[in-house]
Amino acid sequence: MMRPGPRNAITDVGGLRVGNAEDHRLKSGVSVIVCDQPAVAAVQVLGGAPGTRETDLLEPHNTVQTVDAIVLSGGSAFGLDAASGAQAALRQMGRGFPVGNLHIPIVPAAILFDLINGGDKDWGLYPPYRELGYAAVQAAALEFSTGTAGAGTGALTATFKGGLGTASTILDNGITIGALVAVNALGSATIGDGRHFWSAPFEEDAEFGGLGMPHPFPRDARDLRIKFRGKQSETKNTTIAVIATDAVLTKAEAKRLAIAAHDGFSRALWPSHTPLDGDLVFALATGTSGKTISLQDFIDLGAAAASTMARAIARGVHDATAQENDLLPVWAAHLDPLG
Repeated sequence: MMRPGPRNAITDVGGLRVGNAEDHRLKSGVSVIVCDQPAVAAVQVLGGAPGTRETDLLEPHNTVQTVDAIVLSGGSAFGLDAASGAQAALRQMGRGFPVGNLHIPIVPAAILFDLINGGDKDWGLYPPYRELGYAAVQAAALEFSTGTAGAGTGALTATFKGGLGTASTILDNGITIGALVAVNALGSATIGDGRHFWSAPFEEDAEFGGLGMPHPFPRDARDLRIKFRGKQSETKNTTIAVIATDAVLTKAEAKRLAIAAHDGFSRALWPSHTPLDGDLVFALATGTSGKTISLQDFIDLGAAAASTMARAIARGVHDATAQENDLLPVWAAHLDPLG
């Protein structure tokens, strides 16, 4: 049996806090997952158009084993500056990898493309993401906003606005797993032209509307919905995420967990992992449960990673709110019960 944690958020995983900072005029923002203590980390990139910082060091064969925070940001390549702001805030706190009498905060990051979404990107000489990253760390807490917030502020999918989503699962053995995701997919999180989510089989307690699967199943369900096809073909996309657990994992096991969580993308988005998506999952293992896991338990953990990620993706779209100059409607604006 699996059940959501008390917050149904990634912060149900002990040792993690999340901070958001956004600018609604810009239609973009930053989310930072702050680790109270350095956490084992890994990454898996399956999209064809990623934008990242410090992902090579996360490979199991490389030296640094733990990170201090993970940054998810809008802004395309400009948004990579957010990690510098987050790093500055963590350095003020005395955090980081010790080198002599210095400490260097380890802050991997990934970005999504939200430059063509109706926001004002005339920011002058330097983009604002460094300051947003700094502010996001300062705002880090157990409770945080979802939907049109943080890295999900300017996110879009093919059919509705995207957003920042989260979910958590507690397994029978007491281990908790959580997901945080900024949903900005080239494809769609919903089935056909309706409001039913591809993630519906995994929904808990009507967390994203409780519509279930459509019946009868739409004939056009398998038709591809592609964001701005034929209108803004240069538009890039990307869904970026973190999967986290309080289990004690090695770096190699964390890598396997990130791979499993990508199955949640495939369950929740049609299509996913395209050449114009930079789809990426970071994995964090805080170890706060003190529990190591067997091979059989890891099978369950991987399945929970996929289902929890699928739920978080649907919640990101479900929770989005309307803002001025939006290019797409929000899911909640379409309240026809026949969907």
